[in-house]
Amino acid sequence: MDFSWIAQINWAAIGQIILIDVLLGGDNAVVIALACRNLPLHQRTKGIIWGTAGAIVLRVILIAFAVTMLKIPFLKVIGGLLLLWIGIKLLVGEDDGDHNVAGAASLWGAVKTIIIADFVMSLDNVIAIAGAAESTPGDHQFAYIVFGLLVSIPIIVWGSTLVLKLIDRFPLIVTAGAALLGWIAGGMIVTDVAWTQYVGPASATLKYAAAAAGAIFVAGLGIYLGKRKVTAQ
Repeated sequence: MDFSWIAQINWAAIGQIILIDVLLGGDNAVVIALACRNLPLHQRTKGIIWGTAGAIVLRVILIAFAVTMLKIPFLKVIGGLLLLWIGIKLLVGEDDGDHNVAGAASLWGAVKTIIIADFVMSLDNVIAIAGAAESTPGDHQFAYIVFGLLVSIPIIVWGSTLVLKLIDRFPLIVTAGAALLGWIAGGMIVTDVAWTQYVGPASATLKYAAAAAGAIFVAGLGIYLGKRKVTAQ
């Protein structure tokens, strides 16, 4: 049996997609728990599984549109700037208080709540994952996205507690994740069709330099603002 195709898989892109979905999926895991908290014990697992499945399908559809829309002039710039902001926000942290999600009394009510909440909260995930997928061949981008999301499902649903504990113990994970968003943002901005249609495709050197600058910017500014916030408190 020929397994040579395994060597052709861009594991780095898949790893980026999974890491992004885990880091930005914390709120989604909380929403799932809150939406199912009023269900009978025997229905909670079903609510979590069906709600997560519906939310993932919805996200795949949104990302399919995002991959296409990122080819519109200046949308990569806007998306890149948004990712820079998300990365910094990830390091600084927010005082959002408790999530205002009502627990549903029925199984399908919980599923509906999860899907609607995920739709509202998925903008950051969609843009980040679409950006990460751009490092893969154009005809395989959507397959990488779907595979990465499918792999991330059990991590978010059953491993969220473990991931949160690891993040508490190793804060460097959050810093690395935020820097990754900055890396993707820098690469997106310099490859926007608004520039490339006039000056040609960005060189590998320029793309890596812009990506590195984005990662350093997010990590540096995020850590600085985070320390200022702790000092102010």
